[in-house]
Amino acid sequence: MAQRNLLLFAGVGLLFVATGVFQSWNLSLQILNIGILSAIMALGVNMQWGYAGLFSTGIMGSVALGGLAVVLVSGKPVPEGWAAGGPQLLLALAFGVGAIAAAVITYTRMAKGRARNWIVAAIMVGGFFAFRALFDPAVSAIEAFNPATAGNIGGLGLPSLIAWPVGGLLAAIAAWAIGKVALGLRSDYLAIATLGIAEIVLAVMKNEDWLARGVKNLLELPRPWPVPYEVDLQKDPGFLSFIANYGWDPIGASTILVKLLYLLIFGLVLLAIIWLSERALNSPWGRMMRAIRDNEIAASAMGKDVTKRHLQIFIIGSAVVGIAGAMLTSMEGQLTPGNYSPLRFTFLIWVMVIVGGSGNNWGSVLGGLLIGWLWLIVENAGPVFMGIITQPMADGALKAHLIEGAPHLRLLTLGLVLLLVLRFSPRGLIPEK
Repeated sequence: MAQRNLLLFAGVGLLFVATGVFQSWNLSLQILNIGILSAIMALGVNMQWGYAGLFSTGIMGSVALGGLAVVLVSGKPVPEGWAAGGPQLLLALAFGVGAIAAAVITYTRMAKGRARNWIVAAIMVGGFFAFRALFDPAVSAIEAFNPATAGNIGGLGLPSLIAWPVGGLLAAIAAWAIGKVALGLRSDYLAIATLGIAEIVLAVMKNEDWLARGVKNLLELPRPWPVPYEVDLQKDPGFLSFIANYGWDPIGASTILVKLLYLLIFGLVLLAIIWLSERALNSPWGRMMRAIRDNEIAASAMGKDVTKRHLQIFIIGSAVVGIAGAMLTSMEGQLTPGNYSPLRFTFLIWVMVIVGGSGNNWGSVLGGLLIGWLWLIVENAGPVFMGIITQPMADGALKAHLIEGAPHLRLLTLGLVLLLVLRFSPRGLIPEK
């Protein structure tokens, strides 16, 4: 079995080598970095599904919250925007949280009856109008400042590496709130609820310009240490002198070096998460989680708090996905809410887990690398492949349509791979032991 697993990873490695040889090493490293980030997301989903049997389709929301953390922690400060309405905005948010807490406390401490219902309703309605009275003027003031380039509260200007655990923390807090509401639902309702909540998170990010400029996008986010900018490398005398000894092109060499540094950082994070995941999975806690997954009634009869453990693993898995989302935004250097889609950041991650083998951490890594490679290589190589196929055809609308639609071959390719794996290896390429 171990030899088979090594051969599978070696085969995936050969795919990246072939991409570098036949296309470009720049493209191969770019796909590999995204594949590693996808593998980290797949590990988070595997914790929820493979360990505990929780079918969540809100992965996109955790990824988006990770990206938002980079904006809030590492984005450039906007002192004017903050001065215009920042303190009042915080006061409004604190007031809103306080109103919700007051309603919850009132509901839990008062005896059942019509009086309790009327008082809780009054607190919620009054709190909502008071919150909006504070919140709306503050938002208008912030968004009025230089909306062409700012219009937001800005970030703290801290190093990007600090934003990664904060991204995990934001995703974990959201997972706690979601889990408190949705984890008591049946599995299919849980999937619908988590997908809906993820869409709500994305809608907030798109429409609240004061937070991260909404659909205007936020650019020039800092890179993590020690990754430099290609332009700075191309001006560095030491770097230019080094590559001159080998006759390398400064532009190509700088881009490859940057991607290699990303590969090193992402690889270290991936290895750390795998190590922690394997330790957890093979511990008494991991055996308890799998027992709950296999038979909740029996585990509950043995004294295990099933709901509490489900909430725990839901939070941990979402935090891992949030960290990966923050890493992705740091690498891209911008937050683009329009790029977060359920296809890319929910269902594609699920395909990685299924193909790799749910319940097996190494299977999730293999699925992340393999499906990540397929998703991006078909997009790049699809037009070339379709151009070869359609070469004998006469120029016209049909030929142009086939070539233009070639990038969408990746959907057909992924569907075919998924069907083949489910047919010949239903438990994934590296099944759970």
